[in-house]
Amino acid sequence: MFVLFALLVGQLAYLQIINGSSFSEVVNSSSSTTVEGTVPRGMIYDSEGRVMVSNKANKAITYTKNESVTSAQMEKVATVLATYINADTSSLTKRQELDYYLANKQNLKRVNKQLTKAQLKLGATKLYKLELKAAKKIMPSLSSKQKTAAAIYYKMNSASEFSTVYLKETGVTSTEVAQVGEHLSSMPGVNLGTDWTNSYPNGKSMLSIIGSVSTSKQGLPEDSLSAYLTEGYSRNDRVGTSYLQKQYEDVLKGSKSQTKVTVNSNNSVTSAVQQYAGSAGENLNLTLDSKFQGQVADIVKKYYQSAVSSGAASLSDGAYAVVMNPSTGAVLAMTGYKHNFKKNTITENALGTINQTFVMGSVVKPAMVLGALEDGVITTSNSSLPDVPIYLKGTPVKKSWYNIGAYSSLTADHALEISSNIYMMRLAMREGNAKYEANSYLTMDNDIFSKMRRHFGEFGLGIKTGIDLPGEVTGLEGATHNSYGALAVGSALDLSYGNYDAYTTMQLADYVSTVANDGYRMRPYLVQSITDSSKSSKSKSVLSTTQPEVLGKIGATQADVNLVKQGMWMTVHGSDSNRTVSALNDLNPGVAAKSGTAQTFAHSDPTDSSSPLVETTTISLVAFAPAKNPQIAVALVIPNLTSLRGLGTRRWRTTLLSRITSCTTLRKIAAIRAHKRRLTARQLHNIGHARQDDG
Repeated sequence: MFVLFALLVGQLAYLQIINGSSFSEVVNSSSSTTVEGTVPRGMIYDSEGRVMVSNKANKAITYTKNESVTSAQMEKVATVLATYINADTSSLTKRQELDYYLANKQNLKRVNKQLTKAQLKLGATKLYKLELKAAKKIMPSLSSKQKTAAAIYYKMNSASEFSTVYLKETGVTSTEVAQVGEHLSSMPGVNLGTDWTNSYPNGKSMLSIIGSVSTSKQGLPEDSLSAYLTEGYSRNDRVGTSYLQKQYEDVLKGSKSQTKVTVNSNNSVTSAVQQYAGSAGENLNLTLDSKFQGQVADIVKKYYQSAVSSGAASLSDGAYAVVMNPSTGAVLAMTGYKHNFKKNTITENALGTINQTFVMGSVVKPAMVLGALEDGVITTSNSSLPDVPIYLKGTPVKKSWYNIGAYSSLTADHALEISSNIYMMRLAMREGNAKYEANSYLTMDNDIFSKMRRHFGEFGLGIKTGIDLPGEVTGLEGATHNSYGALAVGSALDLSYGNYDAYTTMQLADYVSTVANDGYRMRPYLVQSITDSSKSSKSKSVLSTTQPEVLGKIGATQADVNLVKQGMWMTVHGSDSNRTVSALNDLNPGVAAKSGTAQTFAHSDPTDSSSPLVETTTISLVAFAPAKNPQIAVALVIPNLTSLRGLGTRRWRTTLLSRITSCTTLRKIAAIRAHKRRLTARQLHNIGHARQDDG
C-alpha cells in the first residue's frame, strides 16, 4: 500500500508540478481558439496611377464551425437559415441532398429501419454507404427551400473546425441581412460579415496580364492545394490563379484578422474578442501605362485581324508585340492575339509573348555578328567575307534573297544592311573551323551548335528572361545531329541566320534591348514598386522598388557593338537600294532596326496534328529608338503566314512598328522612371512603303 501511494504521489507531482503549465496550455487550447477573417487584397495601379484593380466590399453571411458540432446541429441551423435567405442550388448534387437528408435525426431513424442489425453494427464508413443507398429509395424530392438548406449545409459541413466560410457572399439583400441579424441567436455559428471581390474601375483591358483570382467557391487550386494549406491558407480562400495575381500572391493577399473565440462545455461560443484587425494586401504599381498598352493592343489586333480576314493568316498562330525600356528592363507594353482556328476569330493572348516560341528569321543576325567579333573570327577593321553561295551535295543552294553575284564580298555592317544569309553562314563556317568544297563536302567542329547558342544566349535568346510572370518558357532548339547520327552541318548554317531555333517575343525584346544598351542584358519586369495599403494616396509609403537588374554582359567590346549598331542603322538609313527596312528612314529621331523572314511550316489543318505540313512564312522585326540614345526597344512577330505579297506584310510590319512608337503616351511611359527622365524626341510618324524583299 505504501509503494502504491508513493507511486500515486509521484504521478501527481509529475502532472501538477513538473508538467502542470504545459498541460494547462493543452486544456486552454481546447476551450479557446483563434478564428481568422478575410481582408481586402492589394490594389493594382498602372504607371500613371490609374486604378486597374480595386476591391469591392459585399455583404456576406458567414458561418464559423464550432468544435465537435454535430451534423444534426448543422442541419437544424441550415434549415432555419434557408427560411431567411436564398442560395444558389444550380450545382447541388444528389449526394449533397442525401447528406442533408441523413443529417436529420428523424430521417436517419427511418433509413436505419431499412437496414439489418448486422449492417447497423458495421464500421462508420461502411454503414454510411449503406445508409446513402437506402436513403436514395425513400427520400422524397426536396422542395426549393430544402434544396437551399442542403446547399447551405454542404458549405457548413465542408468547413474545418473553427474556420469561417461564406454561406452567401454575392447578391445578399438588405432584407436578408435584417432577417438574419434578427435571428442570429437561433443559429449558432452564423454571422454577418463582409466579402471582398476585385473590381476594375478602368475596364478589363489589362486583365490578360493582371490575371484572375479564384472565388470562395473555387477556393484553392487543386494542383497546389497542399502547398497553400502548408502556408496557412483555408480551402475556400481566394488566391491569385494566373499572371500577376499569382506571381505576387504573397504581396497581394494581406494579413487575415484574428479573433479569439471561447467555447463552453456545450460547444457554444461564449465570447469572441478581436485580437488583430487584419491588414489589407499591399499594392502593385506597374511599369505599364494602361492607355499605351491599350493602343498597342488595338494596333496589333487591327492589323492581325485584317490578315485573318483576308486568309493570309489562315495557318498563323497569332501576332505578338513587346515594348521595353532597354536601359532598365521595364516592360512598357506587351500584347498578343491568338488565332482560334475552329472559329476563325482572334482572342487576346498577351501571355503568348512569354510562352509561345517561333523561328524568328534574320532578326538574330546582329547577335551572330557580335558572337563572331567576340571570338575573333572577324574584327572591326577586317570583317570582309566573300558573298558566294554555299553548295552542299544533295541540297538546294544556300544563298541570300538577292541575286547571286550582286556582291563579290561584304563587310559586317553592309551584310546587316542588306541582310545577307551568305555572310552569316560564312561566319558559322569560320566559327566551326569548316572544311568545305562546293558540291562535295562540308565538315565543322562538333561544338558549332553550342558555340553559336552560347552567343545567342548572352542576349537572352533561347533562355528564360526572368520576367515577373509565371509560365515563361525557354525556347525550342533544333536537333544537332541528323537521322544518321552525323552533325547536321546544314542546320548549323540555318541557325546562323535565324532559320532553325525558336524563341519567344519577350526574348526577342530582351535581345534587342541588349544591343541597344551596349551589351547589358536586363531582366524584364512589370512591377515598378510595391506600396502599403493606406487609404490616403498621399500617405502611401513605398515598401520596395524594382531596381534594374543586369543579368549578364556580352563579351564583345564597345567597338564591336558600335559596328553592329551601325549595321542596324544602315538597314534603315543606308545607301544600298537593297537595304531591308528602308520604310523607316524618314522617322525622326532616327531608328535602328533589323527585320526577319523565316521559312516555317504548319499543318495544313491546324486542328489536326496528323495533317500534312505546308510551307509558311514568319515575319519579325526588332528596333530601338532614338538610335543614338535608345529609350525604347520593340519586338514584333507574326508567325506562319501563307501569303505575303497580296497582304503587303513588309509594309504591314514596319507600319506596326511606326504606330507603336508613335502612340501619344510614348513620351510619358518610355522614360526611365526611377530617375524621372522623359523622352525628348517627338513622335515617330509618316511611314512609307517597305520593300517586298527581305532577308
